Amino acid sequence: MGNHTTMNTFLLWGFSSFPDLQQLLFVVVFFSHVTILAANVSIMVAIKRSHNLHTPMYFFLYGLSLSETCTSMVIIPRMLVDLQSETKMISLPECATQMFFFFGLGTNNCFILAAMSYDRYSAIHHPLHYSILMTPKICFQMMMASFVVGILVSLCVVSIVFTLSFCDSKTIRHFFCDITPVVSLACDYTFLQKMILLAFSPFVLVGSFILIMISYVLILSIVVKMTSAKGRYKAFSTCSSHLTVVSIHYGFACFSYLRPKNNDSFNEDTLMALTYTVLTPLLNPIVYSLRNKAMQIALRKVVGNAKSFIT
Repeated sequence: MGNHTTMNTFLLWGFSSFPDLQQLLFVVVFFSHVTILAANVSIMVAIKRSHNLHTPMYFFLYGLSLSETCTSMVIIPRMLVDLQSETKMISLPECATQMFFFFGLGTNNCFILAAMSYDRYSAIHHPLHYSILMTPKICFQMMMASFVVGILVSLCVVSIVFTLSFCDSKTIRHFFCDITPVVSLACDYTFLQKMILLAFSPFVLVGSFILIMISYVLILSIVVKMTSAKGRYKAFSTCSSHLTVVSIHYGFACFSYLRPKNNDSFNEDTLMALTYTVLTPLLNPIVYSLRNKAMQIALRKVVGNAKSFIT
């Protein structure tokens, strides 16, 4: 069991196992972070300033971009500092705060994607009643529901994790305060607590994914009954960007959180975590900007206005 102790600080081991890669990682992560911020802010500005994008689909995309921007701000700046620092200490309150916002925003992202899939189903199945089914009030309620679920789930996780007693070791073998690396330091980790914590990731990932799949099964059943090839193409094209983002988001997250883990997998987990903390928020705005003509037009206007302002 080891001696129980009250931890005031932890050491984020991060990429210390890969000393030769740290400078390269800093450069790659820094420019990725700048691109994430620029891309997501551009999408939010484009949606805000283009009246033809004031629709439910782009309302949810605005919320997703904002949430992913906040998620990256919770993790990446601290990672960049640690990559250049000899001392990688983080206080217990900072660790708890980082875990709370990361898990809460991650949960929020999942359920926003589920809301977006329902929006696509409503647009395809009830095109004549779409404006009634997806009013601004309903969209706002769905967005707030995603946010509240994220807060409640994250609050439960953090409450359980940081009521544990920790052993002598204070080294978190990760570059941020994720659940598994922190819990691995606990001395009094009971079976009930373990089962509760293990249930949260499947609830968030599998639960929201099931909601998405239900929407797309219903969409597919509608599309296959369409007699017009043009109608089928239009229906699929309205879903293509969302499906691509869902595949990226859940592919990386499920591989990181739902695969079996052991004590020797921390280095692998650290590298895999880069995919959903850096690559996912980087690819999502790129997918929507490349595969959506309305968004491309709006983004060109934003870039043009920015150039005019600078000159």
